[in-house]
Amino acid sequence: MANIECYFPGLLKEVREFQKLAEAENPELLFLWDELGMILDNQFLDTAKQTGVARREKMLKISPKATDTLDERKFRLLARYNENIPYTLRSLHSQLTILCGKDGYRLEINYGTFSLKAKLELTNKKNVEAVGEMLERIVPINMLLKVELLYNQHQLLHQFTHEAMKAYSHFALREEALVNG
Repeated sequence: MANIECYFPGLLKEVREFQKLAEAENPELLFLWDELGMILDNQFLDTAKQTGVARREKMLKISPKATDTLDERKFRLLARYNENIPYTLRSLHSQLTILCGKDGYRLEINYGTFSLKAKLELTNKKNVEAVGEMLERIVPINMLLKVELLYNQHQLLHQFTHEAMKAYSHFALREEALVNG
């Protein structure tokens, strides 16, 4: 697509001036194709590059941290786009399922004390802050909100042999997502 010579009629392909013209214009065409591809990628959050993510963060007044990866920045944007006020419990579950996965969270709501506790699976460890920010914006202000990680417990660890657990530190057994295999 970026070789202009393929668009020349057969007779012009043999003319030296047109060959030199194509030689000079092909790098510019390659550059344009790359830029058009970048523009198309930045139209969608899933395929957005640094420039597209930075542009969206600027529009939403989100300041990324220096340590944030591109995926973490995309997650934060996705969390902001999925906010929907006023919310119902069903829509809250729907938003958390989109962000954390079907089994990636647990909610504990105490209507008597007006408190909501969201516990996220360890696989969502890097997204706790983004989920907390989203919940702060959509949960009614009169509710006490707490977001925490759902650490590994005995039910998960009992399926591992002692030999398999030797490979992990005590910290990792408690606070890292473990794979049974």
